[in-house]
Amino acid sequence: MAQYQVSKEVQVGDVTVGGERPLVLIAGPCVIEDGDMTIKVALLVARTAKEFGIPAIFKTSFDKANRMSISSYRGPGIEEGLKVLASVKKEARIPIVTDIHLPEQAERLAEMVDMLQIPAFLCRQTDLVVAAAQTGKPVLIKKGQFMSPDGMGFIAEKAAASGDGGVLLAERGTTFGYQKLVVDMSGLSAMRRLGWPIVFDATHSVQLPGAAGGASGGEREHIAPLARAAAGVGIDALFVEVHPRPEHAKSDAETQLPLIELADLLKQVLAVDAARRAIMEGSPE
Repeated sequence: MAQYQVSKEVQVGDVTVGGERPLVLIAGPCVIEDGDMTIKVALLVARTAKEFGIPAIFKTSFDKANRMSISSYRGPGIEEGLKVLASVKKEARIPIVTDIHLPEQAERLAEMVDMLQIPAFLCRQTDLVVAAAQTGKPVLIKKGQFMSPDGMGFIAEKAAASGDGGVLLAERGTTFGYQKLVVDMSGLSAMRRLGWPIVFDATHSVQLPGAAGGASGGEREHIAPLARAAAGVGIDALFVEVHPRPEHAKSDAETQLPLIELADLLKQVLAVDAARRAIMEGSPE
Protein backbone atom coordinates (compact mmCIF):
# COMPACT_ATOMS: atom_id res chain seq x y z
CA MET A 1 0.00 0.00 0.00
CA ALA A 2 1.33 3.45 -0.92
CA GLN A 3 2.19 5.56 2.10
CA TYR A 4 -0.19 8.45 2.80
CA GLN A 5 1.41 11.79 1.89
CA VAL A 6 1.41 14.16 4.87
CA SER A 7 1.22 17.76 3.69
CA LYS A 8 3.18 20.76 4.85
CA GLU A 9 1.66 22.90 7.57
CA VAL A 10 0.37 26.35 6.58
CA GLN A 11 -0.51 29.00 9.12
CA VAL A 12 -3.74 30.96 8.52
CA GLY A 13 -4.09 33.48 11.31
CA ASP A 14 -4.11 31.38 14.47
CA VAL A 15 -5.20 28.23 12.60
CA THR A 16 -2.72 25.64 11.33
CA VAL A 17 -3.82 23.71 8.25
CA GLY A 18 -2.14 20.52 7.11
CA GLY A 19 0.40 18.15 8.55
CA GLU A 20 -1.40 15.81 10.88
CA ARG A 21 -3.53 18.56 12.38
CA PRO A 22 -7.31 18.23 12.83
CA LEU A 23 -9.57 18.88 9.87
CA VAL A 24 -10.26 22.61 9.40
CA LEU A 25 -13.65 24.05 8.46
CA ILE A 26 -13.69 26.88 5.91
CA ALA A 27 -17.24 28.22 5.71
CA GLY A 28 -19.40 31.26 5.15
CA PRO A 29 -21.86 32.78 2.68
CA CYS A 30 -20.92 32.99 -1.00
CA VAL A 31 -21.03 36.78 -1.01
CA ILE A 32 -21.64 39.60 1.44
CA GLU A 33 -25.33 40.44 1.18
CA ASP A 34 -25.85 42.22 4.47
CA GLY A 35 -23.36 43.18 7.17
CA ASP A 36 -25.41 41.97 10.13
CA MET A 37 -26.22 38.64 8.46
CA THR A 38 -22.56 38.12 7.60
CA ILE A 39 -21.49 38.65 11.19
CA LYS A 40 -24.20 36.30 12.50
CA VAL A 41 -23.12 33.57 10.09
CA ALA A 42 -19.47 34.03 11.13
CA LEU A 43 -20.39 33.68 14.79
CA LEU A 44 -22.38 30.51 14.08
CA VAL A 45 -19.56 29.02 11.96
CA ALA A 46 -17.07 29.68 14.76
CA ARG A 47 -19.41 28.27 17.41
CA THR A 48 -20.26 25.15 15.41
CA ALA A 49 -16.62 24.35 14.75
CA LYS A 50 -15.79 24.86 18.42
CA GLU A 51 -18.54 22.41 19.40
CA PHE A 52 -16.81 19.76 17.28
CA GLY A 53 -13.36 20.68 18.55
CA ILE A 54 -11.97 21.78 15.18
CA PRO A 55 -10.58 25.12 13.94
CA ALA A 56 -12.56 27.33 11.56
CA ILE A 57 -11.81 29.96 8.94
CA PHE A 58 -14.56 32.29 7.73
CA LYS A 59 -15.05 32.78 3.98
CA THR A 60 -17.11 35.29 2.06
CA SER A 61 -16.67 37.51 -0.99
CA PHE A 62 -16.93 41.28 -1.35
CA ASP A 63 -17.20 40.96 -5.14
CA LYS A 64 -18.16 38.08 -7.43
CA ALA A 65 -16.53 39.24 -10.64
CA ASN A 66 -17.13 35.98 -12.52
CA ARG A 67 -20.91 36.20 -12.72
CA MET A 68 -22.48 34.93 -15.93
CA SER A 69 -25.10 37.68 -16.34
CA ILE A 70 -24.53 41.44 -16.25
CA SER A 71 -27.56 41.68 -13.97
CA SER A 72 -26.30 39.19 -11.36
CA TYR A 73 -25.56 40.48 -7.87
CA ARG A 74 -21.82 40.91 -7.36
CA GLY A 75 -21.51 42.15 -3.79
CA PRO A 76 -20.92 45.45 -1.99
CA GLY A 77 -17.47 46.10 -3.46
CA ILE A 78 -14.10 46.45 -1.79
CA GLU A 79 -14.77 49.56 0.34
CA GLU A 80 -17.95 48.34 2.02
CA GLY A 81 -16.67 44.78 1.97
CA LEU A 82 -13.61 45.66 4.01
CA LYS A 83 -15.81 47.36 6.61
CA VAL A 84 -17.92 44.22 6.96
CA LEU A 85 -14.86 41.96 7.17
CA ALA A 86 -13.39 44.23 9.87
CA SER A 87 -16.60 43.83 11.87
CA VAL A 88 -16.49 40.06 11.41
CA LYS A 89 -12.93 39.93 12.71
CA LYS A 90 -13.83 42.06 15.73
CA GLU A 91 -17.02 40.18 16.63
CA ALA A 92 -16.23 36.57 15.71
CA ARG A 93 -12.46 36.58 16.24
CA ILE A 94 -11.96 34.09 13.44
CA PRO A 95 -9.44 34.02 10.57
CA ILE A 96 -10.87 35.26 7.27
CA VAL A 97 -10.31 34.30 3.64
CA THR A 98 -11.72 36.19 0.69
CA ASP A 99 -11.18 35.94 -3.05
CA ILE A 100 -9.46 38.48 -5.26
CA HIS A 101 -9.87 39.11 -8.97
CA LEU A 102 -7.28 41.80 -9.68
CA PRO A 103 -3.57 41.99 -8.68
CA GLU A 104 -4.02 45.51 -7.31
CA GLN A 105 -6.52 44.23 -4.75
CA ALA A 106 -4.05 41.89 -3.06
CA GLU A 107 -2.01 44.24 -0.90
CA ARG A 108 -4.97 46.15 0.45
CA LEU A 109 -6.98 43.06 1.31
CA ALA A 110 -3.95 41.43 2.94
CA GLU A 111 -4.06 44.18 5.57
CA MET A 112 -7.43 42.81 6.75
CA VAL A 113 -7.74 39.12 5.85
CA ASP A 114 -5.62 36.14 6.85
CA MET A 115 -5.61 34.30 3.51
CA LEU A 116 -6.25 35.27 -0.11
CA GLN A 117 -8.21 33.01 -2.44
CA ILE A 118 -7.64 32.66 -6.18
CA PRO A 119 -10.90 31.77 -7.97
CA ALA A 120 -10.87 28.62 -10.09
CA PHE A 121 -11.44 30.48 -13.34
CA LEU A 122 -8.40 32.66 -12.61
CA CYS A 123 -5.95 30.08 -11.26
CA ARG A 124 -3.63 30.41 -14.27
CA GLN A 125 -3.44 34.21 -14.10
CA THR A 126 0.21 34.59 -13.18
CA ASP A 127 0.06 38.26 -12.15
CA LEU A 128 -2.85 37.54 -9.80
CA VAL A 129 -1.21 34.50 -8.16
CA VAL A 130 2.11 36.31 -7.77
CA ALA A 131 0.52 39.44 -6.32
CA ALA A 132 -1.38 37.40 -3.75
CA ALA A 133 1.71 35.46 -2.71
CA GLN A 134 3.87 38.59 -2.49
CA THR A 135 1.70 39.88 0.35
CA GLY A 136 3.21 37.16 2.55
CA LYS A 137 -0.23 35.76 3.31
CA PRO A 138 -1.14 32.14 2.52
CA VAL A 139 -2.91 31.64 -0.79
CA LEU A 140 -5.85 29.28 -1.30
CA ILE A 141 -5.90 28.34 -4.99
CA LYS A 142 -9.01 26.72 -6.43
CA LYS A 143 -8.25 24.10 -9.09
CA GLY A 144 -9.64 25.34 -12.37
CA GLN A 145 -12.52 23.32 -13.81
CA PHE A 146 -10.26 22.87 -16.83
CA MET A 147 -7.09 21.88 -14.91
CA SER A 148 -5.62 18.48 -14.15
CA PRO A 149 -4.58 17.80 -10.54
CA ASP A 150 -0.93 17.42 -11.55
CA GLY A 151 -1.10 20.67 -13.49
CA MET A 152 -1.84 22.52 -10.27
CA GLY A 153 1.76 21.89 -9.29
CA PHE A 154 2.88 24.61 -11.67
CA ILE A 155 0.38 27.04 -10.16
CA ALA A 156 1.54 26.22 -6.65
CA GLU A 157 5.14 26.79 -7.73
CA LYS A 158 4.25 30.30 -8.91
CA ALA A 159 2.90 31.15 -5.48
CA ALA A 160 5.67 29.44 -3.52
CA ALA A 161 8.33 31.23 -5.57
CA SER A 162 6.71 34.60 -4.93
CA GLY A 163 6.02 34.51 -1.21
CA ASP A 164 6.54 32.45 1.92
CA GLY A 165 2.98 32.37 3.28
CA GLY A 166 2.27 28.91 1.94
CA VAL A 167 -0.30 27.42 -0.42
CA LEU A 168 -3.56 25.51 -0.08
CA LEU A 169 -5.00 23.69 -3.10
CA ALA A 170 -8.74 23.17 -3.46
CA GLU A 171 -10.72 20.67 -5.54
CA ARG A 172 -14.08 22.01 -6.77
CA GLY A 173 -15.04 19.78 -9.66
CA THR A 174 -13.99 19.37 -13.28
CA THR A 175 -15.94 20.35 -16.38
CA PHE A 176 -17.74 17.37 -17.89
CA GLY A 177 -19.61 18.48 -20.96
CA TYR A 178 -21.98 21.42 -20.80
CA GLN A 179 -23.41 22.54 -17.45
CA LYS A 180 -21.96 19.64 -15.49
CA LEU A 181 -19.08 19.11 -13.09
CA VAL A 182 -17.65 15.84 -11.82
CA VAL A 183 -15.31 15.20 -8.91
CA ASP A 184 -12.44 12.80 -9.48
CA MET A 185 -11.53 11.66 -5.98
CA SER A 186 -8.19 10.34 -7.20
CA GLY A 187 -7.37 13.97 -7.96
CA LEU A 188 -7.24 14.66 -4.22
CA SER A 189 -4.49 12.07 -3.85
CA ALA A 190 -2.71 13.42 -6.92
CA MET A 191 -2.70 16.99 -5.61
CA ARG A 192 -1.62 15.80 -2.16
CA ARG A 193 1.58 14.49 -3.72
CA LEU A 194 2.44 18.13 -4.47
CA GLY A 195 3.00 18.57 -0.75
CA TRP A 196 0.51 21.31 0.10
CA PRO A 197 -2.64 21.07 2.25
CA ILE A 198 -5.68 19.89 0.30
CA VAL A 199 -9.12 21.47 0.57
CA PHE A 200 -12.36 19.99 -0.73
CA ASP A 201 -14.92 22.57 -1.85
CA ALA A 202 -18.10 20.57 -1.32
CA THR A 203 -20.57 23.21 -2.48
CA HIS A 204 -19.02 24.49 -5.71
CA SER A 205 -18.43 20.87 -6.70
CA VAL A 206 -22.18 20.34 -7.04
CA GLN A 207 -22.74 23.32 -9.32
CA LEU A 208 -24.43 23.02 -12.70
CA PRO A 209 -22.73 25.98 -14.43
CA GLY A 210 -25.18 28.14 -16.33
CA ALA A 211 -28.05 25.70 -15.80
CA ALA A 212 -30.30 28.30 -14.18
CA GLY A 213 -30.51 30.59 -17.15
CA GLY A 214 -28.07 33.42 -16.48
CA ALA A 215 -26.83 31.81 -13.27
CA SER A 216 -25.48 28.49 -12.03
CA GLY A 217 -27.79 25.77 -10.86
CA GLY A 218 -26.81 22.95 -8.56
CA GLU A 219 -27.55 19.66 -6.88
CA ARG A 220 -27.37 20.37 -3.17
CA GLU A 221 -28.28 16.78 -2.29
CA HIS A 222 -24.80 15.65 -3.38
CA ILE A 223 -22.90 17.91 -0.95
CA ALA A 224 -22.83 15.44 1.94
CA PRO A 225 -21.98 12.30 -0.09
CA LEU A 226 -19.11 14.05 -1.85
CA ALA A 227 -17.82 15.57 1.39
CA ARG A 228 -17.84 12.15 3.07
CA ALA A 229 -16.01 10.62 0.11
CA ALA A 230 -13.38 13.35 0.16
CA ALA A 231 -12.83 12.84 3.88
CA GLY A 232 -12.31 9.15 3.19
CA VAL A 233 -9.61 9.93 0.63
CA GLY A 234 -8.00 12.46 2.94
CA ILE A 235 -8.33 16.25 3.09
CA ASP A 236 -6.93 18.92 5.38
CA ALA A 237 -9.89 21.29 5.20
CA LEU A 238 -13.54 21.21 4.18
CA PHE A 239 -14.84 24.25 2.30
CA VAL A 240 -18.60 24.82 2.49
CA GLU A 241 -20.62 27.86 1.54
CA VAL A 242 -23.50 28.26 3.99
CA HIS A 243 -26.49 30.59 4.15
CA PRO A 244 -29.37 31.01 6.63
CA ARG A 245 -31.91 30.78 3.77
CA PRO A 246 -30.22 29.57 0.57
CA GLU A 247 -33.42 29.86 -1.46
CA HIS A 248 -33.17 33.64 -0.98
CA ALA A 249 -29.41 33.90 -1.51
CA LYS A 250 -28.26 36.45 -4.09
CA SER A 251 -25.58 34.09 -5.42
CA ASP A 252 -25.31 30.30 -5.69
CA ALA A 253 -28.80 29.83 -4.26
CA GLU A 254 -28.96 26.19 -5.36
CA THR A 255 -25.61 25.07 -3.94
CA GLN A 256 -25.17 26.83 -0.62
CA LEU A 257 -25.82 24.58 2.37
CA PRO A 258 -28.55 25.68 4.79
CA LEU A 259 -26.71 26.91 7.87
CA ILE A 260 -28.90 24.73 10.06
CA GLU A 261 -27.47 21.62 8.33
CA LEU A 262 -23.80 22.49 8.92
CA ALA A 263 -23.52 20.61 12.22
CA ASP A 264 -24.93 17.40 10.77
CA LEU A 265 -22.56 17.61 7.79
CA LEU A 266 -19.59 18.08 10.09
CA LYS A 267 -20.69 15.14 12.21
CA GLN A 268 -20.68 12.89 9.14
CA VAL A 269 -17.42 14.18 7.68
CA LEU A 270 -15.52 14.05 10.95
CA ALA A 271 -16.66 10.48 11.57
CA VAL A 272 -15.23 9.44 8.20
CA ASP A 273 -12.09 11.49 8.80
CA ALA A 274 -11.55 9.78 12.16
CA ALA A 275 -11.98 6.35 10.61
CA ARG A 276 -9.48 7.17 7.87
CA ARG A 277 -6.92 8.41 10.38
CA ALA A 278 -7.36 5.25 12.47
CA ILE A 279 -6.89 3.05 9.40
CA MET A 280 -3.77 4.94 8.31
CA GLU A 281 -2.26 4.71 11.80
CA GLY A 282 -2.70 0.96 11.71
CA SER A 283 -1.37 0.47 8.18
CA PRO A 284 2.15 -0.91 7.74
CA GLU A 285 4.61 1.51 6.13
